[in-house]
Amino acid sequence: MPMQSKSIKPLFDYVLIKPLEGETKTPSGILLPETAKEKPQIGKVMAVGTGGITDDGKKIPMVIKVGQKVMYKKWGGNEIKVETEEWLLVEQKDILAVIE
Repeated sequence: MPMQSKSIKPLFDYVLIKPLEGETKTPSGILLPETAKEKPQIGKVMAVGTGGITDDGKKIPMVIKVGQKVMYKKWGGNEIKVETEEWLLVEQKDILAVIE
């Protein structure tokens, strides 16, 4: 059952990411069919959890914020269906960089 983005609130150190579209053509200008496109590793942060907790009980703050454009690990996270799109729920540690 598809969820609505407003109803998803990540827990702990999880981040909800909406992947941005991958390239539709090669640097030389050749258009790529849908099946040849690579999964994007860049997306927009749609929601964040409240932060993680270490084994000894210390709080790990969230450094990622809603609205940021981020680069994440290729095989990280869990895909979830939000309305008609596939989004990702990843741990903060699986985010590699913020893109400015």
